[in-house]
Amino acid sequence: MTPPEMEARIVRYGDLMPCRTAFIDAHTPGSDRKENFTIIGGGVSEAADQHVHITLPHGFNIGAAGQPPKCRNSLHSHRTAEVFFVLSGRWRFFWGRRGDAGEVVLEKGDIFNIPTGIFRGFENIGEDYGMIMAILGGDDAGGGVIWAPQVIEEAKAHGLILSEQGKLYDSKKGQSLPEGVAPMPLLTEAELAGFPEPGTRDVIPNHVARYLDMQAMADRDPVLVIGETGLLRDRPGFEVGLVTRGSARREMHRHDRPSVLMPVTGHWRVEWEGTADYPAGAATLAPGDTMSVPEHLDHAAWPSMTGDAALYHVVATDDPAGPTWRG
Repeated sequence: MTPPEMEARIVRYGDLMPCRTAFIDAHTPGSDRKENFTIIGGGVSEAADQHVHITLPHGFNIGAAGQPPKCRNSLHSHRTAEVFFVLSGRWRFFWGRRGDAGEVVLEKGDIFNIPTGIFRGFENIGEDYGMIMAILGGDDAGGGVIWAPQVIEEAKAHGLILSEQGKLYDSKKGQSLPEGVAPMPLLTEAELAGFPEPGTRDVIPNHVARYLDMQAMADRDPVLVIGETGLLRDRPGFEVGLVTRGSARREMHRHDRPSVLMPVTGHWRVEWEGTADYPAGAATLAPGDTMSVPEHLDHAAWPSMTGDAALYHVVATDDPAGPTWRG
């Protein structure tokens, strides 16, 4: 049984509430059918109607993007980490000022720790609706999205205006910038020169990990995917690990800050001991579900059914959210 106090910290895939106007490219052809989800933390949405499922600060944000085939997300950049793993579908990620510096295709379970400070976009190239889950560095996710100038110009032609505070206004709905508020300025050529254009050979070896490889390496112990000593070496303010059937343990453990469980495959039983704030209980998680485990709560997770089973585990560290670590 899952007590109400803990049920409030579980966001079920089927209960996710999308926002279709979260960003300035929401009406531009090719991007107008995407859905954005803010699961934990405020995220980087520019729209006031974005629903946040869990508002408790974790030191990072959890979100998701759902898109039908041939739908893309326009070129943008982040000041802190933006990590994606594929929950379903087949996705093409591309980067560079014009999106032509490099690209990689990812499938279920694959993870991409996109370097900060580069323009990036993504597109569902599968045959069905697909979903990618996101981890964003920092409680404020770096203060917002930086858009390539052509994205702002194209969206403006469709009636969307982004303010200098990063809030979105839709002239088609009769909205306009408040008095005294200026539109978001376009990046100058000098500023654009400061955005790197790394090639595919620079990005893939250091920032992409494939699910089947990680699954094999996590056959006995969980594998650290993102961290100072991880497969993808970085210190973005959080660590990401992969746990599989072979490396799951029923022994209780705890963290000194909130952690997050995100199944990729299989069903997972999570049990926890009681505290004054959270009565003892259990829950079963399915792919696409997200569970926030409170700090100092003894808990354990293991597969509840036969078959393939893996989940990503995220916990904050003392490292400040910021540019990709180059150590």
